[in-house]
Amino acid sequence: MGTQQFVVVGLGRFGMSLGMELIELGYEVMGVDRSEEVVEEVGDRFTYASVADATDEEMLRSLGIRNFDCGIVAIGENMQTSILAAILLKELGVKKVVAKAITVLHGRALEKIGVDQVIFPERDMGIRVAHQLVTPNLLDYIKLSDDYSIVEMLVPSCLNSRTIADLNSRTRFGCTIVALRTEAGVTIAPTALDQMHEGDIMVIAGPNDRIEQFEREVVNVEE
Repeated sequence: MGTQQFVVVGLGRFGMSLGMELIELGYEVMGVDRSEEVVEEVGDRFTYASVADATDEEMLRSLGIRNFDCGIVAIGENMQTSILAAILLKELGVKKVVAKAITVLHGRALEKIGVDQVIFPERDMGIRVAHQLVTPNLLDYIKLSDDYSIVEMLVPSCLNSRTIADLNSRTRFGCTIVALRTEAGVTIAPTALDQMHEGDIMVIAGPNDRIEQFEREVVNVEE
């Protein structure tokens, strides 16, 4: 089986950064934008880059769009163009279509036309930054559902040299430490005997309210 192929339609800041990250991860990416200047700027950073109107069915067909595993509509400034491009990617047979939404209404429209995944980059980043601002030890926050999240948190000094068993997070808080990142590397599903040190990173999964309780009570534990 060959390398998974992605097509990114719209090479603004979001489309560019997403495409470059996919390239870094070892995937093939074709970038499509109606601006010749933008496509020239991309140069050879993408696997392929083409000047094309994302609402022109024949033009997209000529690019072999149907052969791509995933199409990302990253058009941000024009809701109508975004929706038309998403429809064409679906109709031309792209296996999975992901689209960036500017507003909630835009997101609903994309869902109605059968987009497989709608993303709200600005909103989601706003949520993550807000959590980081109010929780000093929080490094990253990913909402898995309305009630459940996974977070990266710095191990505080009060847990230095303590083991996972000492913390007993599952019984006390209903949260699970799913990974531990130290200078030596990452331990997935650490055991009860694995030791934590100040400055290590623990990855915690659990209900939102219990994670908040965990952060509140663990950080304030008396040494």
